[in-house]
Amino acid sequence: MLVVRDLIKRYGPVEAVRGVSFEIARGEIFGLLGPNGAGKTSVIECAIGLRQPDGGSIRICGMDSIGEPEKVKERIGVVLQSTALQDKITPREALLLFGSFYRKRADPGKLLERFSLGGKENASFDSLSAGQRQRLALALAFVNEPELVFLDEPTAGLDPQSRRGLHQAILQMRQEGRTVLLTTHYIEEAHLLCDRVAIIDGGRIVASGKPDELIARNEALSRVSVRTARPVEIARFLGLPGVAAAEPRGGGVRLKTAATGRTVIELVRMLESLNNELLDLQIEKPSLEDVFIELTGRSLQD
Repeated sequence: MLVVRDLIKRYGPVEAVRGVSFEIARGEIFGLLGPNGAGKTSVIECAIGLRQPDGGSIRICGMDSIGEPEKVKERIGVVLQSTALQDKITPREALLLFGSFYRKRADPGKLLERFSLGGKENASFDSLSAGQRQRLALALAFVNEPELVFLDEPTAGLDPQSRRGLHQAILQMRQEGRTVLLTTHYIEEAHLLCDRVAIIDGGRIVASGKPDELIARNEALSRVSVRTARPVEIARFLGLPGVAAAEPRGGGVRLKTAATGRTVIELVRMLESLNNELLDLQIEKPSLEDVFIELTGRSLQD
């Protein structure tokens, strides 16, 4: 559905996108994961025709997105980072207006119902909440019943409830057989929604694959947080199998281990031999954040 090859985009002396390549299969949710300024938005803007690439090629639904922009736009839907409409336009009016731009049009009433805007169909745009505005943006992206949907940071700045609602809407797109390109800097969002992700940093893709596969290839250690009834010397924890590091943390000890199962078994045996009680045990497996840190040397927040 989308094939990007050796994409380059420059802004003056700054090369924002440096040879990016990836493919997205039909019915797949594909995520571009990276910090702000990594080049995610530039990739989308080049793909949908808002910016002219300085190199490379982009094919959408088998068509050259640069050479056949009008045909491509009939097949795609787009939600950018912010949506600005006239203050007094209503959701129903906006859907009718945007639908008039396309040969193939969805029913506005069904879109209002699908994106939970039925009670706001005649409300002015300036009276809508942030979550309602984002749901309207999604509805507008669906006026032409697109095969491929571009979502650029769709949940940025939303409250948790609105974010969960949008997550459900995005997952429904996959159930309908639509293809989605999603950009995000939220680790949990990428892991929850995406069939595959590409980690992008400094305008380059540094890794791609299924989230769980990327984590499995990562060399980061699992973290085991332990809280006991009585203090235990750090040296005893360091003697457990697989443990590479141990440090005091929040009234307990956090271990880094390459053999979680063996570590926990021997931990319990050690505490029994010391006649000490285990009050709390928490295990954290490596995450996409750990993958990003290993590949780039910094966190997404940085």
